[in-house]
Amino acid sequence: MFYLSRIEHTLRLPPHLLSLRLEDAVKGEIEKIFLDKVIAKLGLCISVHSIQSIKDGFILPNDGHPTFRVEFTLIMFRPFVGEIISAKLKESTANGLRLSLGFFDDIYVPVHLLPSPSCSEPDPEKRNNVIWIWKCPDADDLAVEWTDEIRFQVQSVTYPPIPIEQPEDAKPFAPMVVTGSIDYDGLGPVRWWDNAEDKDEEPEDP
Repeated sequence: MFYLSRIEHTLRLPPHLLSLRLEDAVKGEIEKIFLDKVIAKLGLCISVHSIQSIKDGFILPNDGHPTFRVEFTLIMFRPFVGEIISAKLKESTANGLRLSLGFFDDIYVPVHLLPSPSCSEPDPEKRNNVIWIWKCPDADDLAVEWTDEIRFQVQSVTYPPIPIEQPEDAKPFAPMVVTGSIDYDGLGPVRWWDNAEDKDEEPEDP
């Protein structure tokens, strides 16, 4: 889920930062540029891990900004296909579930990757949301609740192209989208499977 990625970047440093230690000034500017940003094919930048080198400082003519070639390592978030992760429910609509890790919210479980068979009912407490219910063939119906910790398996990680124009009512653009599945034993709300284990351990009446 998390890994290190080494990057080389040409950095133009504002002159007012030259009073700071060079590495501190460079790290602060790198964080402004990369922190919480998605780099296509690499993932979401979580933190600057370390700076390996700061080279070739020069100032262009008629420019008071020193420029450096910086090599550094970032901590990146990019789940791999097949990985199993736990998240919280953020939205539950007719299209499926949207999950959140707190620092990343663009995780989607579409209808065809919910447990089969599933159906939905209007949520009386949350407008435009529904409650998804697994019509479990061997037990009582099981609902996905807002307080659930949900375990899912990563099916794909995609980097949609940046749209040239977006309608005013369109949802915010997501530069990285994770698609997950909960249609397998042990996946879905952790509570489902904890309750199943508790029932299996109940002693039989003598």
